[in-house]
Amino acid sequence: MRSIDPIHSLAFSIQANPGVYAVLVGSGVSRAAKIPTGWEITLDLIRKLAKLSGETCDPDPVGWYLENFDKEASYSDLLNELAGTPAERQQLLRAYFEPTEEEREEGVKAPTAAHRAIASLAAKGFVKVIITTNFDRLVEIALNDIGVVPTILSSPDQVKGALPLIHTKCCVFKVNGDYLDTRIRNTPAELDKYPKEFNVLLDRIFDEFGITVCGWSAEWDGALRSAMFRAPSRRFTTYWASRGEPGEEARRLIEHRKAELVPIDDADSFFTTVQQHVESIEEYSKPHRLSTEAAVASLERYLPDTRYRIQLSNLIHDAVERVVEVTSGKSFTRYDLTNPTSETVTAQVRRYESACSTLLEMATVGGFWAEQEHYRVWQRALQRLGSAPLDGNYVIWIGLKKYPATLLLYALGLGAVENERLRFLGRLFETAVQRESLGSNKTSFALQLVLPDLLFLDVSQADGKAMRILKGMENRRVPLNDWIHETLQPYTERFIHGDNRYTLVFDKLEILMALGCAYRGDREPEWYWAPPGAFGYRTDNKDRIFKEIGESLSTMQNESPYVKSGIFGETAEECKQGLADLEAFIPKLGWWR
Repeated sequence: MRSIDPIHSLAFSIQANPGVYAVLVGSGVSRAAKIPTGWEITLDLIRKLAKLSGETCDPDPVGWYLENFDKEASYSDLLNELAGTPAERQQLLRAYFEPTEEEREEGVKAPTAAHRAIASLAAKGFVKVIITTNFDRLVEIALNDIGVVPTILSSPDQVKGALPLIHTKCCVFKVNGDYLDTRIRNTPAELDKYPKEFNVLLDRIFDEFGITVCGWSAEWDGALRSAMFRAPSRRFTTYWASRGEPGEEARRLIEHRKAELVPIDDADSFFTTVQQHVESIEEYSKPHRLSTEAAVASLERYLPDTRYRIQLSNLIHDAVERVVEVTSGKSFTRYDLTNPTSETVTAQVRRYESACSTLLEMATVGGFWAEQEHYRVWQRALQRLGSAPLDGNYVIWIGLKKYPATLLLYALGLGAVENERLRFLGRLFETAVQRESLGSNKTSFALQLVLPDLLFLDVSQADGKAMRILKGMENRRVPLNDWIHETLQPYTERFIHGDNRYTLVFDKLEILMALGCAYRGDREPEWYWAPPGAFGYRTDNKDRIFKEIGESLSTMQNESPYVKSGIFGETAEECKQGLADLEAFIPKLGWWR
């Protein structure tokens, strides 16, 4: 019976759990770079020792050493005897790790395909922790070449002063030290006992992370073996890549960890294959463009003909349920137990957007062509997404559960504003959504729950500035608003042409959202509040939009589409007052903060 290739299992595990799988690499990973292994260094040192004695040890350096010194040749023992101090050992080892000019031209002692593949996985967020027993710097060089600046831990003081792993983009933990540091560990005593700081960190890694082992024999590093044996749980699988049959110590660890043994030809082909498989699965996991285009084509066919009202309702319902299915699964909400970081929050926001992509393509078209008979089906979609259960441990993860509803409201609103479907916008704004706050349930308007500055108010007093954690949004005044502005533009290109026009439509939508939110809140002047938007600092657009709305209200009075929409008032005078209140309130928002 055919079984699944363990490399395929590993690729699926890494793709489904970005940052959860650590890599443990030994000297075998640097073999293709012609960085010698510890054993190869041992043989070379024996040959040099024999040469100094005026003897030849070939073809059996190990036998020569045993005969002359009455003990088995050992990498650690030999180094300890030839170079008594750490500084002397450092100098002795330097030539084995640093390329000469000739070697540099030949690409020798440079990062291999394996190092490059690991670096690529780290750059894309799939690998966060790299443990290495190697003294060389090939992992760091490969990471730097691809634009990743890792946190390097090779001494107790570095480990003690380091940020928690969850807050680092990439960490290289050099458990045996760096060849340029005099504190490298070579001797049996050094390899059998790590500093307390190392053991604490290793205990966390082996308990909390899945492990991919490659190029490590497990024969020499007693302290590292002990750390793996100490791990109290196996939350994630250990994958052990091995050329040929693993040795006795490796077999014991494989059995203890219930690890998956992965037969490989070499480290380069192994890591390159894993990288390619992970990226292929990631690409395939995105909604298929043809399926999205088919959904939009069906929507456009159903919209103008009332005979297809059932098909239209089912089409939108299925798209919404697909979003709910994807975003409510355990694998999707895996970050709920972790402290949010820029990397994890950005990745999770993008995953929400990927899950919603087909629905958003449909929504911009739906908003643009919305007629009265379509209102209810889109309101039901907004209710479904806006009523996501608010469970979890961190404010950001909890608040983001309503992010699909935010995206849907914006996508529908952009289409509606561009084609002047203001009545539809008014109906969307007053859509009733179940609200969960501090354990109690009540109904509120969608507009009061899912705008960027309101996502987190059900679970704390945090506002939209919390989303400055997003990559590239650190110094933005309204970070999530700006993020959504950039995210949704590609979805509107079929009917909003040009950056300036798109930004104007976006700002107009946010102004109408602010007016609508204030209208449905407390209207007393001392309590007047409206959610901020990018219009607060794009003053040219703001002035243009305020003038347009004001002129419509003054010229058409109660026949103005802004009055008939019911977005922010039932009479022209009421709408004028709301517009004036918002204009007076904007300076109070403090856009400079």
